[in-house]
Amino acid sequence: MTIKKKNALGRGLGALLSDTPQTEEDEVIKAQVASINEISLSEIEVNPFQPRTDFDEDALNELAESIRLQGIIQPITVRRLSANSYQLISGERRFQASKRIGATHIPAYIRLANDQQMLELALIENIQRQELNAVEIALSYQRLISECGLKQEELGDRVGKNRVTVTNHLRLLRLPPAIQAALRDGKLSMGQARAIVNIENIDTQLTVFKKIIEEDLSVRAVEEVVRNIGKGGKQIIANKKATVSYEIKQLQTKLTTHFGTKIGIKANASNKGEIKIPFASADDLNRILELLSL
Repeated sequence: MTIKKKNALGRGLGALLSDTPQTEEDEVIKAQVASINEISLSEIEVNPFQPRTDFDEDALNELAESIRLQGIIQPITVRRLSANSYQLISGERRFQASKRIGATHIPAYIRLANDQQMLELALIENIQRQELNAVEIALSYQRLISECGLKQEELGDRVGKNRVTVTNHLRLLRLPPAIQAALRDGKLSMGQARAIVNIENIDTQLTVFKKIIEEDLSVRAVEEVVRNIGKGGKQIIANKKATVSYEIKQLQTKLTTHFGTKIGIKANASNKGEIKIPFASADDLNRILELLSL
């Protein structure tokens, strides 16, 4: 069947740029775009602009089992490349999980988008996901600025965040790789990282980071440490640490004398830690248990 184009001459520039279908194929495309479609998984290619590359295997298997039992609740979104070819915009976890259970089709929304729009849509969709960590969000913000040419004000409007929130995330990228990795892996909170980034010297940042991990400091405690650094430098950190070490040594001495064996104690600024009581033999253990009245 020959597809005939409708004559748009004389209808103005608005008609040429409108969404009104110009061919019978356009009618089909418009119908697809406006509805949920069942698309063959074999016709979908992954998004080369996908900003997230790591997917938790256990979470992916759980999602696959959920899809097996309940089906896809939220359709994926794809970009139409040709009559039987699509590119993933969002929903790669649902796409990969569906493939794992041997599904042949998946419900999808179809959109028309160029490469620039694809990157922007993929980044924004990822930013809006609950499980993204602060570093992933910051990197996505940075890509929207550098690769999509968005200003911070425009970026805030696109992702539904105010400029301060966007700025706070972008500042995290100034931190050393080791601290960014800890933030990414959940060993450091956003609040703790925001306090560290206010320190100009990288070595001092790493010193404070080590202190946070060793002593399990709260956000308020970290902020206090950073304020003190601004007043007196690293010496304040050293003095506080020395005071705690002295108290622990005194307690270790008392316990060592009481139990007749060298006691190990670890404690942080929040008074959380552990006590280790070593024993040399079964008899030695029984002796210690008697001292503990156990």
